[in-house]
Amino acid sequence: MRIALISDIHGNLVALEAALASIHQEEVDQIICLGDVATIGPQPHGVVARLKALGVTGITGNHESYLLNPERVGEDVNAPPWLGEMVDWCAGQLASRDLDYLRSFHSSIEIRFDAETCLLGFHGSPRSNTDIILATTPAAGLDEMLSGYRATIMAGGHTHVQMVRQHNGVMIVNVGSVGEPLEQMPVEATTRILPWAEYVIVSWANRTLGIEARRVPIDVKAVGQAVLASDMPDAVKAVWARIRK
Repeated sequence: MRIALISDIHGNLVALEAALASIHQEEVDQIICLGDVATIGPQPHGVVARLKALGVTGITGNHESYLLNPERVGEDVNAPPWLGEMVDWCAGQLASRDLDYLRSFHSSIEIRFDAETCLLGFHGSPRSNTDIILATTPAAGLDEMLSGYRATIMAGGHTHVQMVRQHNGVMIVNVGSVGEPLEQMPVEATTRILPWAEYVIVSWANRTLGIEARRVPIDVKAVGQAVLASDMPDAVKAVWARIRK
């Protein structure tokens, strides 16, 4: 079995198409998206329509929560000042059928390979789609976020930084970001958006588990053109100016 895990597309259709072109060469059995599909980027409707057409199973990220329940934007103490305006803009780009698709997303998903081996997918952590798991997260804090959950691989997104970390025998994977991979987390004003799309392939064959982190080059110029052609808020256009070759 081969499963492609994608996450944090953030309305970047150019990057999504690059990732999908790579994934389609891998002969995967399933594509799972771990959340944050539409907001921030210039092409929210195109991204949602593409995923829906492919029948991609989705996980509810914090940005799906914001879109479907806008009052939650104000509850996020870490939200940038432009987030509310951006969520409103994104909602205006989406059709009712797009929002229905986002409502079909799950809080988590379990894929069982055999009686003893399984994958648990989520956005931030199994506990919350706003939890942050980094390579530097203290073990005690990680224990709190994972308490009550068991899996061979636990895979999420949210941080936009790829990672594979072993914790008490469990492989903790961050699949990175398709649409907005970041140079570092926590984010600083000078943090770059990196010029590729990230995803992970999880494979299971002959009782052997594989985890492959991928980076696919994207057309940075095409992303910039899509941003400039949109009427998204100017503050968000400034965010996309941080993407560099």
